[in-house]
Amino acid sequence: MLDLEYRLLQLTRRNRDGAYATQRDRRKILSLVARQLYHTLNYRLPNECSLKPKHVVALVNHWQATVSVAAQKNRLAVLRWWAEKVGKGNIIPRTNARLGIGRRRYRPNVSKAVTNPEMAIARVQDPYVAMGLRLQQAFGLRREEAMKLRPQQADRRHYLELKASWCKGGRARVIPIRTREQRALLDDAKALAKGGSLIPAYKSYRQQLHTWEYQTTRAGISKTHGLRHAYAQQRYLELTGFKAPAAGGLRHSELTLEQQQLDSAARQQITQELGHHRLAITNHYLGR
Repeated sequence: MLDLEYRLLQLTRRNRDGAYATQRDRRKILSLVARQLYHTLNYRLPNECSLKPKHVVALVNHWQATVSVAAQKNRLAVLRWWAEKVGKGNIIPRTNARLGIGRRRYRPNVSKAVTNPEMAIARVQDPYVAMGLRLQQAFGLRREEAMKLRPQQADRRHYLELKASWCKGGRARVIPIRTREQRALLDDAKALAKGGSLIPAYKSYRQQLHTWEYQTTRAGISKTHGLRHAYAQQRYLELTGFKAPAAGGLRHSELTLEQQQLDSAARQQITQELGHHRLAITNHYLGR
């Protein structure tokens, strides 16, 4: 392991910001960055405090020739984290555009929703994974949120309260409990968790994550993020009375003025329920 790679690993251990998956991805990217600086770009940084604007520019130029815009943005976000932790946040421009990174390109009217997943979930043998999948479908949860959820603690009768430590980016949120089916599912989840989370008491998060990945792949439902897409599209239908563009509904330009107002309000609401901070991401779920 390179000296810089080791020092960056130590930096992440001292600063455990965000959810587990966020920390894991950050470690992977920082390890990659250290190796690219040394082997590809021929920069010998003696320590983590040696990062300079020229290193950032060299990395970005390399990424622009090798990876997607989405990957460039993810890696740059980790670079910003690194710079801030060593007191050098001002060496990286605040906007990606100043570094020549373009906007992420979405295919907004192609649905990625998982529909009718019941048969696949029925093939999942681990009861905690099966319950997590049902909660993803019913409440639009991310995988990590479904695993870390403590149903007894989260249940606030009329809404589900997700703590910051369970959520991506440490952003707490609430999700309405709207139907009898959601209420019944949540009661079943509480009975299974017995006051804890949907990670068995005898397992770590990482161990249960491996179980989740194995069980869902075996059941043919490995792309579980599509359950969030399905939730978003169902909520859109409930809030507006018509289908989202990604689900076969009219495009925004084809809606009446009244429908456009309903569309706008629904997108804002769904953005909050999904735990996003940008409407553009929700548009990816719903189409435009």
